[in-house]
Amino acid sequence: MKPATFLPAALAALLLSGCASYDGAGLKPGVATEHDVVGLMGRPALRWRRADGGRVLAYPRGPEGYQTYFATIAPDGRLAGIANVLTGRHFARIEPGMSKTQVLHLIGPPYAPWTAYFKARGELVWEWAYCSVWNEASYFDVLFNASTGKVRSTQSRLQNCGRGECWCS
Repeated sequence: MKPATFLPAALAALLLSGCASYDGAGLKPGVATEHDVVGLMGRPALRWRRADGGRVLAYPRGPEGYQTYFATIAPDGRLAGIANVLTGRHFARIEPGMSKTQVLHLIGPPYAPWTAYFKARGELVWEWAYCSVWNEASYFDVLFNASTGKVRSTQSRLQNCGRGECWCS
């Protein structure tokens, strides 16, 4: 390959490899540090301390993506694991009476433009896009009592994609 064409191709490959770390692939639990996670995945949308002294870094990939990754950092500063939390198993843990903070610590932040306040019902709704177990593009909503800030209920529904089926990619 000529040097004039090699350099642009090498730069393109390098840039594309940076995009591939969107889910933290390549980070090894027990080896990678919090610094490594932030270096590869970017600045988290949320970060909080756990009771055991560890931390959680939240990486929502919406609205185009269907995942929110939690990178759990052990008390020793090493990566304990990375997992997508926009799943039915995590949604099922959300119960009436939970606070907004408890919801954020289970499934991360919603995409802000998709939050809505319904004055007549006294209800605040947060929404996340996710991929169902059937690989269908879906929405998960948490409905809060606006005056107490506590969960009232949840609901899940398929995205309206127009004609035909709407599959996750």
